[in-house]
Amino acid sequence: MVVAGPGAVPLLLLPILGLLVLFSSRSFSLMHDCGHRSLFADRWLNQVFGFLFGVVNGIPEHPWSRGHAYHHKHNGNWDRYRGPSALLTLEQYRALSPFNQRIYAVSRHPLMLLPGGFFYLVIKPRLALIQALLDLLVSVVKGPSTATPKRYQPTQAELADLVANNLLVVASWVAMSYWLGAGLFWSCYAIVMTFSAAIFICIFFVQHNYEGSYASGNEGWSYLQGAVAGSSNLELPWILNWFSADIAFHSIHHLCERIPNYRLRQCHERNAHLLKSAKRLTLAEIPDCFRYILWDSKDLRLISVAEAAR
Repeated sequence: MVVAGPGAVPLLLLPILGLLVLFSSRSFSLMHDCGHRSLFADRWLNQVFGFLFGVVNGIPEHPWSRGHAYHHKHNGNWDRYRGPSALLTLEQYRALSPFNQRIYAVSRHPLMLLPGGFFYLVIKPRLALIQALLDLLVSVVKGPSTATPKRYQPTQAELADLVANNLLVVASWVAMSYWLGAGLFWSCYAIVMTFSAAIFICIFFVQHNYEGSYASGNEGWSYLQGAVAGSSNLELPWILNWFSADIAFHSIHHLCERIPNYRLRQCHERNAHLLKSAKRLTLAEIPDCFRYILWDSKDLRLISVAEAAR
């Protein structure tokens, strides 16, 4: 009888972890649909399953969907919304010291998707709960007028979702650590959350940051232009389209966010003659998108750090 060596177990885990990463990405995409109230016809089903998908991914769906709705409402208006990377304008970048300019560029390098992904799903929702509870405590003790006006205050429903999500997520961490052992669980969990978040953050980024993307300010901004000229469509293999719930057909999604993922391809193909000007990106073109991390508010375009230096 052949007995597997100690190194065989981690190797056997790799394909399992790979599948978990992809399924985590799909559950996030389905949560995204629930947030748009498009996965199911009934509102309560979207709320229930959106909450459950949020627990799977460790992120509260209700507050997340509110922020995502803001993105849809202002896509292409870089005065209002600077994307997931919080881009600086060209003027703001040039006002930084050389050291801070390097920090800015490094912090938006594609490799930062990995620590950024772990922070986004594992740490940020816990910090959001702590911050919300502290704000609530301050407002109770000192009165609501003391709330920081620059920071969004969650509604009661969002706060309830935030609390419930964190309780279930942390409880699952404790249970899985007890069952599998803290070392095995956290090493696997960290890999799955890190890479799944990196995938969907990457997809979100390149679907709005690319050469020639619509980059208006408040004046003259068009919702229609933001949807068609400010959203790229990815050419992905069918298996990746399934795991990402067809979000690659992104222009039509921005034109009508209530289209469920299983109708996006059909709607895109039926309206292809109206989407000829929409950007199409291949997998090979994705790395180049990460160059466009500055907004030139005068010429109304996204530019690279190299262009800023010139």
